[in-house]
Amino acid sequence: MPDPYVPKEAVAHGDGATANLAIGEAESLEGTPGGPGGAPVDPSVKARSLWSDAWHDLRRNPIFIISALVILFLIVIAIWPSLIASGSPYKADLTKAQRGASPGHPFGYDTQGRDVYTRVVYGARASITVGICATAGAALLGSVLGGLAGFFGGWWDALLSRIADVFFGIPIILGGLVFLSVVTSGSVWPVVGFIVLLGWPQISRIARGSVVTIKQNDFVQAARALGAGNGRLLLRHIAPNAVAPVIVVATIALGTYIALEATLSFLGVGLKPPTVSWGIDISDAATRIRNAPHMLLWPAGALSITVLAFIMLGDAVRDALDPKLR
Repeated sequence: MPDPYVPKEAVAHGDGATANLAIGEAESLEGTPGGPGGAPVDPSVKARSLWSDAWHDLRRNPIFIISALVILFLIVIAIWPSLIASGSPYKADLTKAQRGASPGHPFGYDTQGRDVYTRVVYGARASITVGICATAGAALLGSVLGGLAGFFGGWWDALLSRIADVFFGIPIILGGLVFLSVVTSGSVWPVVGFIVLLGWPQISRIARGSVVTIKQNDFVQAARALGAGNGRLLLRHIAPNAVAPVIVVATIALGTYIALEATLSFLGVGLKPPTVSWGIDISDAATRIRNAPHMLLWPAGALSITVLAFIMLGDAVRDALDPKLR
């Protein structure tokens, strides 16, 4: 006879089963009907899932709110930079080269007489595009490969682990210098492809460990005993409960990928002109920091704020999704 204190969702399909099972056990100890306390339970009170609990915590976390607002602002100006910058990032006037701030040009001019403020605004597009696309690609590829390896195990798991070890052994900056130096295109896509190529092993290990842990739970074994196939077990029972660590790691990695793009562009192998990038502008300004420090400080400041916002967002999501921190 089924235990009346275990939520039906934990046995039937496993969606949020880990959180629901823990809530059900806690209620049985605190006084569900027939439990030690014998206190009645209000049937109108519905147990919250892990995701609803996480969202409840995030809405009350000032770090999450601040970082989310900053990221939202960056995404908006990356899509519509003309909202706050009316000029062109390519318009140059050599007579104004390296001049400081002036009315209508608060950040001054660069070595070619281009408006630094306009280039900082337009530079957000390349950085945000690289960060989001690279993170999505690495998370998708790593989750699929790591999840399959953790679920099936055996030779597939061993093969994936050895391949991941090979990629872990490649220094990412050295790999970027070698891989991107032969690419003639200056668009964002070669950089995105390189980051995905070296970024998926980290996600795959996280996904593999999470799947290995989840598949040993009782609700997965119960679903298998009831005749659920591998596809249903993966998509309906394991994936919803194993995806939280992947989301946390991917959110934090997004900020590091933006910094990596700027580093590669600074070294001359990432994005290339005429693409507007913070890394390119920092590289151009590095040798003139004494004469025109404003050329370096503004794009570097924008890059630092962007990376910090994504890392803070990842930390807030981690705190909300990690049950051990509750």
